[in-house]
Amino acid sequence: LTDTHQRAGRKHHIQPHTHISAYPHMATTLVRWLCGCCLDGGGTAGGGKPSGPQVLLDTTCMGTEAVVVKAGKRLCGTGAALANAPLVQNKAYFEVRLMAQGVWGVGLATREIDYNTVPLGNDAQSWVLRSDGTVYHNSVNFGNVNKQFEEGDVLGICYDHSSLDFYVNGKQLDYSFTNVRGTVYPLLYVDQNAILDAVFDDFSQPVPSGAQAIMFEKRLI
Repeated sequence: LTDTHQRAGRKHHIQPHTHISAYPHMATTLVRWLCGCCLDGGGTAGGGKPSGPQVLLDTTCMGTEAVVVKAGKRLCGTGAALANAPLVQNKAYFEVRLMAQGVWGVGLATREIDYNTVPLGNDAQSWVLRSDGTVYHNSVNFGNVNKQFEEGDVLGICYDHSSLDFYVNGKQLDYSFTNVRGTVYPLLYVDQNAILDAVFDDFSQPVPSGAQAIMFEKRLI
């Protein structure tokens, strides 16, 4: 470290060679800054925000080292997060934009998962597409979608209570889950510097036939 960094370390009572992870509050603040400030918004096309409650990542249902920024639409750090609305309509769709590579996964899960576990898909409560292209549920590898993911890719997730389908940049991938059970929510998890942006409206890719953005149950009445 330079003399400047050493002096800064003494000022904040940190030994010059102490790893930042020893100070979890500072580490979380740093990750939050990196997630929120060092990437563009990755926004989607479209106009204003929908009226009424918005579907967002739920900060009460996320890992202790996961960080949610960008008004509830960006996940970084380490761990999982669910959205704040279950999929109760006939056919629901949402997107996830890959902002930075690392270990990540997307799919559906119940609220019974361990939010600090990465990767997910090793329990009976989660159905995920992983960053290595495999699709997992209950510790079973159900297949490989044979896709090399790149930063900027838009992952589409569509669920109609009989089939969970995945898309990349508007193209449907090779595998679908047909064994999803229970009350499920959109799931994202990240590790090793991955950053994901959840998109719950104003989609950038064509929406599958018959599907709609996720709606809160009271809006379905």
